[in-house]
Amino acid sequence: MIIWPLIFSLFTFASTFFGGLFAVKFKSKLHYIMAFAAGVLLGIVAFDIFPEIMEMVKTYDFPAIHVMSALVIGFLLFHVLEKTILIHSHPEEHFPRHKHPHVGVFSALALAGHSFMDGVAIGLGFQVNSAIGILIAIAVISHDFTDGMNTVSLMLNHKNTDRKATLFLFLTAATPVLGVLSTLFFGVSEYFLFLYLGFFAGFLLYIGASDILPEAHFEHSSYKLIGLTVLGSLFIFTVTRFM
Repeated sequence: MIIWPLIFSLFTFASTFFGGLFAVKFKSKLHYIMAFAAGVLLGIVAFDIFPEIMEMVKTYDFPAIHVMSALVIGFLLFHVLEKTILIHSHPEEHFPRHKHPHVGVFSALALAGHSFMDGVAIGLGFQVNSAIGILIAIAVISHDFTDGMNTVSLMLNHKNTDRKATLFLFLTAATPVLGVLSTLFFGVSEYFLFLYLGFFAGFLLYIGASDILPEAHFEHSSYKLIGLTVLGSLFIFTVTRFM
């Protein structure tokens, strides 16, 4: 039945939205949130996406070089977009550091795409059986709070307004519901998911290591920020092990 996947997708909506509102409320402490978020992104890649990729390699005998190529493409694609199409500036010796709002928009859209796939995962899980669907939904709900935080952090860090950040937060929160509904009309092949996981891992590694983490430490560098990054990774490790 579609009713249970939809109910769980509404919980993902609430988790994502409240995570984003938390980031808006405490935007004066954005560097702390970003330090934690960077650890979360690293943890998602290391403890959530990579284990799933390795399991698919073992189960379906997919070539590992294919998924690693997708990872490099995801990493480099965002790098090229950020440095050229979006004209994201970098610090120069004689000019002040500034941000381009379009970078935040593109990052938020990419996270919304990931949230859509989370909804697809919930819907497909319930197509297998209710137990698998519930386990997937719990895992998604558990980390969607930080997805909301990441969406708002990226938008605000790149000088978008609170209103615009909230609008994209709503989009990210709503896409899991759309993802669940989409499973009524099509299925996703294992090979597509395999490549998608690699591509998205590359994207997360880029924005975590090249965008979020450096920004967290740009004007505020302390052991507290380092500890929050470690805590973010440990949080995802705990969620993926016990959920």
